[in-house]
Amino acid sequence: MQISAVIITFNEEDNIAPCIESIEDVCDEIIVVDSFSTDKTTEIAEKYPKVKTFSQKWLGYVEQKNYANSLTTFNTILSIDADEVLSSQLKESILRLKELREETTEKVYEVSRLTNYCGSWIKHCGWYPDKKIRIFDKRSVKWQGELVHETLFLPENTQIIPLKGDLLHYSYKNTSSHLQQFDKFTTLTAQEAHKNGKKVSLFGLYFRPKWKFLKDYIFKLGFLDGYAGYQVCKLSATATFLKYAKLKELNDNENTNK
Repeated sequence: MQISAVIITFNEEDNIAPCIESIEDVCDEIIVVDSFSTDKTTEIAEKYPKVKTFSQKWLGYVEQKNYANSLTTFNTILSIDADEVLSSQLKESILRLKELREETTEKVYEVSRLTNYCGSWIKHCGWYPDKKIRIFDKRSVKWQGELVHETLFLPENTQIIPLKGDLLHYSYKNTSSHLQQFDKFTTLTAQEAHKNGKKVSLFGLYFRPKWKFLKDYIFKLGFLDGYAGYQVCKLSATATFLKYAKLKELNDNENTNK
């Protein structure tokens, strides 16, 4: 089995080197598709022999990832984000997988993603194990979705095989970066929901954030992650409120303009 790693990037100079260094021993080529970064992302990536860089104006998550997959030499894809790193155990799992030399057309491989939030590993809050399919055959599996929440389309009877080891996700270095990110994603999520005709009541706007916090902090044991767990659950609840508040705003504006 020969594997092509695929990474889409934009201004990832702080993350791209650790990501590439974690995969270069298990991949036969590394495709980096960059959305015209203004920092040194591509300059850093091009220092690694297995890396091929391409520039592509941002098409959206689904189109960008499918375009990147189309550029690979090999059919088996390892899809990884620039802020992710393979753990040692996950590397070993992938190397053993390659030794089997099996066809991957009817199989996909799933990993558990462990997130580092502001320096703390989050093992609860509904964040772990964050199961992700990251190894698949591009001939039979494609990315699908709308503005956010891209998913993989799997043919019927596809086997999902878990791999041992964690995919380490270095998400947010500080609270400010988290706030900026969820402002962006709540806008996209609200736009997608509005496009699909979804509505939200005042009761839902009030209740959903409170239930989100209670579910993640109490029932999903977020309190075991200490202050970082509390912060994750609190901000996740805030993001839930923003998502529905923005949806209500879009719906109200549409009704006003009719």
